Formats: sequence, C-alpha cells, structure tokens
Amino acid sequence: MNISPTNSAQNSLFQKMEQVRRRQGKVRDTHITLAHGSGGKAMHDLIDDIFVSNFDNPILSQLEDQASFDLANLIQQGDRLAFTTDSYVVDPLFFPGSDIGELAINGTVNDLAVSGAKPLYLTCSVILEEGLPVEILRRVAASMNAAAKNAGIKIVTGDTKVVHRGAADKLFINTAGIGVIPRGVNISAHNIKPGDAVIINGEIGNHGTAILIARGELALETNIESDCQPLHSLVETILHICPQVHAMRDATRGGLATVLNEFALSSNVGIRLFEESIPVREEVNGVCEILGLDPLYLANEGKLVVLVSKENADNVLSTMKFHPAGKDACIIGEVISSPPGIVLLKTVFGAERIVDMLVGDQLPRIC
Repeated sequence: MNISPTNSAQNSLFQKMEQVRRRQGKVRDTHITLAHGSGGKAMHDLIDDIFVSNFDNPILSQLEDQASFDLANLIQQGDRLAFTTDSYVVDPLFFPGSDIGELAINGTVNDLAVSGAKPLYLTCSVILEEGLPVEILRRVAASMNAAAKNAGIKIVTGDTKVVHRGAADKLFINTAGIGVIPRGVNISAHNIKPGDAVIINGEIGNHGTAILIARGELALETNIESDCQPLHSLVETILHICPQVHAMRDATRGGLATVLNEFALSSNVGIRLFEESIPVREEVNGVCEILGLDPLYLANEGKLVVLVSKENADNVLSTMKFHPAGKDACIIGEVISSPPGIVLLKTVFGAERIVDMLVGDQLPRIC
C-alpha cells in the first residue's frame, strides 16, 4: 500500500530542503564577477556565504527585503528615534589599527551615540568592483561582524551591487543606523552657551595620519594607528552623570576645527581654544610640519567633542578619564559670547588667531 504524505508533512519537508539548499550556497569564485550582482544564484551564494554567515541574527535570518521591529520594545527604551546614514570609501581598505569594515560600523554607531541615542540596528550595502578578491570581502565582513558585536548592535538588512572593472575602486560600503534616544536627553548645538567648557576625549589627528602613512606615498615610518573605536559606551557613561550635556559631536572629516566651527555658527557664539591644552602626538605634529598640514583639520574616528556647562565640566572630565575611550580626556577651550560664529586659538605664545572651517580637502578618502 502506498501512503502519500500529508500536506503538512510535505510542507515541512520542502522547508527543510530549502533551508539546506540555502545554507549549501558557497562562493566558488576567487574574485567578484558581475554575476555576483545579478540577483541569481551567484549573488545568493555570496550573500549567504559571506554576509548572512557573519551577520546572522533573528531579524536578518528572515531574509526579507526589509527589517521589521517591535515598536513596543523601542518605546520602552526612549521617546525618539535617531536615524543616520554614511558611506565609506577609505583608501586603502586596510590600514594600521583598523579597516573599512570596522570603520563603517563604528562610524555609524558614533553618529548615533553623539545624539545621546542607544545604537540598535544597522543596514549594510556594498558596491563591489568586478575583480575584487573574494578573500578581501570575507575579511571585511568578518571585521564588520566583530565590530557590531563589540558595539552591541545588529546588522539587520542590506544590499549588494557589482559594477564593471574600473567603475569603482575595489569596495564601497554604505551603512544606515537606528537608535533610541532616552527620555530627558536633549543634545543639540543650539543648547551651547557662553561659559561652556569644551572637552575632547584624547589625541587628535591619529586616523588621518595613519591613512596617509598607509598609502605608502611618503618615505615615513611611524607606529601611529587609527583611533577607530565605538563611542556609545563613553557617551552612556557621560550622560549617566550629566544628562544636561549641551552638545556633542564626533570629530571625523574636517577634524576638530570643522566641528567647532559648526557649533559656533549653529549657536551664534564664539569658541576659544587653548593650543597648549590640545593633545597631539609628536609624530602627528612632525608629519603635519613636513607636509604643511594642520592637525586641527585631520580626521579622527574615535574622538568626540563634548560641551557642558562650567559647573559640570570637572565632573564630566573625571568621569570620562575612568573610561577606556576617555582616559586621555582634557578641557581644551571655552565658549565665549563674542565674536559670534568664530573659533579662536590662543597660541602657546599668547597671541590669538582665527581657526576657520576647512576649505578644500587636506586628505581625500580618509573614511
């Protein structure tokens, strides 16, 4: 007697076969081809083998065209969403202290964190150049996975595109991030007031210098590494003892000078920096002197600028120094009422000069 399986048993069998089929997808090619962006089996194998295997979590594993979130859970954590996006085109892909994958995660995490938000979810879209070695993509995906775990954030959806050889430079990454801002936190440049202290969490210019040296265009040898790191934990520590932080921003492209100019213009105040208080490594100063650069404009990927009232400054500073990402924190300036919209630098010789916003680009493709 032949016994046909029930519809339920058939469906269960088909589901198991589909799961096995998907998980058997492996990239056999050593280099990226146009087929890896075609939407067919080659692309699905690439996604399964490199991205899903690294980023796997309950939301991503649904393999839908979008990620769905439980609103009730988000509401329990705060009363506003923070949403940001960024693209990463750094050259070279791997450099002292970090790489494009870790940079993409930490950069987006930090953009959320400086709003006071708790980073929760990320998207990851990649544009691949035909001919890119698959092993490089594996390394980058593994680095992104490690950085996401370190930051406590989930990569929940993404996209993959492949362009013809020569139409891009190896690998570009776009990430978008969502976080939740706790109730009572209101961080904005418009909160800045005369008398506020300007605090930074450590040395400036290390990332830009590391990228410059890694390109091998100069016969220079240093042990400088990128300062790439997530800052969400440091921000959480700061807000725990001082929810009344006025403004906060990470000093990435354009460096410290550009961030402070943005603050001064947004709040219509002046800012005075003290040159002797700004932490810069001797090697960074040396490279800048050779090339005619200014460390105030060099990019950072693990530095944030915090503006707080004078009354809270010492408490915030001492708290930052107990955190690994803020152990070298220091007060580097003050907010003044005049001249509005201007950043001044009091030099070690006692004179003052204007620190303008960056014009042009000292060093392209640093993030």
